[in-house]
Amino acid sequence: MTVLERRYRMLLIAYPRAYRAAHGDEIIDVLLASTEPGRAVPAGREALGLLVGGVRSRMAHLATGSPWADGVHLGVTAVSAANLAALLPYAGVLPWWTLLSALAMLAVLRGRLWTAFALTALTGAKAVAVAGGWVLFDLTLVPVAPMFLTRDSLFERGGPFTVALGYAVVLFGLLVLVWRGGPTRARSWWWWPVVPAIAWAGPAWMPDGASYALSLSRVAVEVAVFALAVVGAYLARDPRWSLASGIYLLVASGELGSHADVLTRQHVAYWGVLVLLTLGAAIVPYRPRRHCLD
Repeated sequence: MTVLERRYRMLLIAYPRAYRAAHGDEIIDVLLASTEPGRAVPAGREALGLLVGGVRSRMAHLATGSPWADGVHLGVTAVSAANLAALLPYAGVLPWWTLLSALAMLAVLRGRLWTAFALTALTGAKAVAVAGGWVLFDLTLVPVAPMFLTRDSLFERGGPFTVALGYAVVLFGLLVLVWRGGPTRARSWWWWPVVPAIAWAGPAWMPDGASYALSLSRVAVEVAVFALAVVGAYLARDPRWSLASGIYLLVASGELGSHADVLTRQHVAYWGVLVLLTLGAAIVPYRPRRHCLD
């Protein structure tokens, strides 16, 4: 394998595995045949075309099955990742509950709905109890100090209502999917790196001394994921990404609403960006098609 062919194959990773297996060799042969001898780096236009085509192909591959059911599952996955991120910095103090939360997210990712429901209900009950200072299952001394990623105590900036909302949305979504019946799509493993990125306190973005602070890392990850939802909705003309965004936005709005008396311009800007991206994901699937006139 030449250096050029190896680099072409690296770009083909943008395509789904099934597509690469069926058409990868054919695409490589065409690209190599049309490239001048001695070239070791793909042309910029070819590289961009492969990446854009790969993203479009992946979005088309994902836009299969029931849009509303898959949208609910995708939204539940995102909220499950946020629930796990809230516990991750305290894994050294609450190892078993953090592990149960990780297993709950794994069950959600793999589409094991009843298992995910049971594990989410257990971890949710414990999380709400800790947030409210109540004893449940085992004795937990509060405040719970972090081990890494942040300096705040567990649920220091959120009360029982905010914590309960996140878990309730996941539980309700799982029940809806169980009621629907049928298989549930397994989600990408790329959701795992999202968890520490949301959990990390990250660079300072809020004013000094803010009683309710959002980390820049969390904001960046959420905006990036919402932007991907808009891209997916645009390319596939499918509403499932807007539904998933709306589910996560509901939880984020509840969290912000519980701190309404201390919100700053940064909070409002953050919420406004998420709202605009959610509206964008809801609108772009219904954009008018272009018709070519002979």
